[in-house]
Amino acid sequence: MGAFFKFSERGTNLRTEVVAGLTTFMTMAYIIFVNPAILGTQGTGLPFSGVFFATCVAAAVASIAMGLVANFPLALASGLGLNAIVAFTLILGLGLSWQEAMAVVVVEGLLVTVLVLTNLREAVLNAIPMSLKFAIAVGIGLFIAFIGLKNAGLVVANPETYVALGDLTQGPVLLAAFGLIVTLALVARGLRGGILLGIVVTGIVGMVFGIVPTPTGIVDFRFDTSTVGGGVLAVPQVLQLSLLPVIFALFMTDFFDTMGTMFAVGQEAKLLDEEGRVPQAKRILLVDSLAAVLGGAVGASSATSYIESGSGVAEGGRTGLTSVVVGLLFLLALPFSPLISVFGGAVPIPGPEDGNILVSPVTAPALIIVGFLMMTAVRLIPWDRVDEAIPAFLTILTLPLTFNISYGIGFGFISYVLIKLSRGKPGEVHPLLYGVAFLFALAFVWPALQSALS
Repeated sequence: MGAFFKFSERGTNLRTEVVAGLTTFMTMAYIIFVNPAILGTQGTGLPFSGVFFATCVAAAVASIAMGLVANFPLALASGLGLNAIVAFTLILGLGLSWQEAMAVVVVEGLLVTVLVLTNLREAVLNAIPMSLKFAIAVGIGLFIAFIGLKNAGLVVANPETYVALGDLTQGPVLLAAFGLIVTLALVARGLRGGILLGIVVTGIVGMVFGIVPTPTGIVDFRFDTSTVGGGVLAVPQVLQLSLLPVIFALFMTDFFDTMGTMFAVGQEAKLLDEEGRVPQAKRILLVDSLAAVLGGAVGASSATSYIESGSGVAEGGRTGLTSVVVGLLFLLALPFSPLISVFGGAVPIPGPEDGNILVSPVTAPALIIVGFLMMTAVRLIPWDRVDEAIPAFLTILTLPLTFNISYGIGFGFISYVLIKLSRGKPGEVHPLLYGVAFLFALAFVWPALQSALS
């Protein structure tokens, strides 16, 4: 096993990889419950139990494939944002059946797969300048930290100031703050497994004080496979021009989200070469694109690479065994969902306005600390060079504030091209970057063009 995953070459061992896999799984286990809640929204026709099964299976197969095929510590599961597009835009907005919506995901995944096989996706990755690669890693770090603060209830929406400090009188918010202090202390002492231990301690304390519900059971072997295969059968029905804009939107998100996540994880794991390239990039991208197809085929929406993989890397994960462990845990989650929901689930607290908001106080502290670890790449950006620094700054700024990895990358690409041209340095821009920047610009103005044409 050590030889297959190259333990000695990457300075790791079996125990470290298993702990890293456990940590990554704990920080992304929420998707097991969130994905069915989104896709199973009233009116979509998708059963909660069916999406639960599909989510676990898609994440398991994709993560194990990433580990075995690409030997990279990157876990995959149904993508947040992508599932919202499927539920609210395709099904509830355009009136597609859930089978047709999943077929759109299958088609989009096949398009990305073709680009991987023709080496175009990897070529675009290699065309990104180093300053933007580091900026993407930093922006994703801030994004993860922001998600952590949001999930902790420490930062909440505010109609006047956009965001505000959460309600520190609420038990779940105080629990998240406690978890953050404990995990920071463990990590600061250099304890291997500190992030995972912080999650466990926070969960136990939450149960003791009645903030986190205790498990209602241990196992449940009733599985619903009703969503499997529906997306594949409906593919012929979605091959129509009217759906091209939606397919393009999914394509752009899927295409660039993984590229940014892959680089950020590779940077944190110190797996990049001297030119900032990720080893086995084509295999990583191929597994990711096929995971999108798989997600649509089983009814889980597009499965994609997860930025929470950084939590496992922070614990020392350096090989594909980390991803394999994550995949196996997703399979174990099928019967053990009552137990896993305690750590990965969300609890309601009163929101700043009418209604409740959901927080995940047990795993949120881990995401905040992972964000810090990814932020350290900011020192590698050449801040004394305006034409490199400004696009990097815009990437770092817009990626978390738009709550979208692709949008942040798009702002960076477009500004990089425009600034280089304004300074009379068109030769410093890779030809592929011109095309990608144009596609991003088109994606940004597309709603305005549609409105004008209509």
